Amino acid sequence: MPFAKALGLPPGQAVRVLVIDDEVMLRRTLADYLEDMNCLTALAANGVEGLEVLEHFAPDVVLVDLNMPVMDGYAFIERVRVRDPELPLIVVSGVGAVDKAMEAIRLGAWDYITKPVSRFAVVEHALSRVLERARLLRENRNYQHNLEALVDARTAELRDTRRQILYSLGKAAEYRDNETGHHVIRVGEMCAALGRCLGLEPARVEMLREAAPLHDIGKIGVPDHILLKPGPLTPEEWVVMQRHCEYGCMILSQPLAEGQPEAMVCTTAEPMAALGAKQQLMPLAQTIALSHHERWDGTGYPKGLPGESIALEARIVSVVDVYDAVGNHRPYKAAFPEDACQRIIRQGAGTAFDPAVVEAFFAELKTILYYKDRWRDALAHGAANF
Repeated sequence: MPFAKALGLPPGQAVRVLVIDDEVMLRRTLADYLEDMNCLTALAANGVEGLEVLEHFAPDVVLVDLNMPVMDGYAFIERVRVRDPELPLIVVSGVGAVDKAMEAIRLGAWDYITKPVSRFAVVEHALSRVLERARLLRENRNYQHNLEALVDARTAELRDTRRQILYSLGKAAEYRDNETGHHVIRVGEMCAALGRCLGLEPARVEMLREAAPLHDIGKIGVPDHILLKPGPLTPEEWVVMQRHCEYGCMILSQPLAEGQPEAMVCTTAEPMAALGAKQQLMPLAQTIALSHHERWDGTGYPKGLPGESIALEARIVSVVDVYDAVGNHRPYKAAFPEDACQRIIRQGAGTAFDPAVVEAFFAELKTILYYKDRWRDALAHGAANF
């Protein structure tokens, strides 16, 4: 019988069989038979010796007696099952010991052969059966592994696609007043750095990196003559400008229920900080879009939320957005020098910004400056920094 084929081994590779039995004659007889069948064999007189052989022989299947000195077959099976749950074990038991053999099978043996072994066809049949089962188990395990790898690859692909879509959405709004679109990249990376510093879980940090670039997507709804106005806004224009927070929230929202408009998600009196606890990307993006202009002292917009009633992620984006906005050129303004940008953030602690977020900002300043330089905007329209 081609045991190697039953196990699914490459041509020319022999099946390795460990025989454990305290009867020298039976042990040797089984080994001779198996070697005639082109198997490689190793022998042991008890369970302890069998465990020692396992360390260097790596059998494909084990034939093990139950009644042996030093360590019997039951103890051997229990030890092996902890070490290698899928190693095929065939019990060799005496006539009339079927109950004992069944107990061994309950412990993890795959099959049994009764003594005395008078017909080697029985051995051949048992070996073929367990080796075929071992092959199927291995193929199933490989299939599961390949399937998991395929799912992981597909998940990564979907994650990358989602990230690209979200980045494109954020950049679409940013292009209204920043031709490079690098602001959304810088904001995402800087916010992730502050999130890590403030102890957010890795999955939450990753969501913050993806959601933060969408903070100003509501600018899509602001007319150009207001968004790009080079001088101060009138009170009426300022009211329109402030609406970009609610516009952004509504763009990113889904109806709460059938027939319920998106606007209700973003105009409810319930603090939007609650959305940030849902561990979902789009609710977090809504929260950030709606609340990134709220202030620590409660004088921000659109809801005038104070302190920790503002979602932490929105407090993080608030600091990073101001720092990055004042430090980079726009059609209606020139960039501030770095020392002035840092001074604005430091002076805003406790009024505009959460003091803990400001502290994290300066703790991560080296990383912040790296991203500012790495994704620096090219000067446009002949403007110059000052």
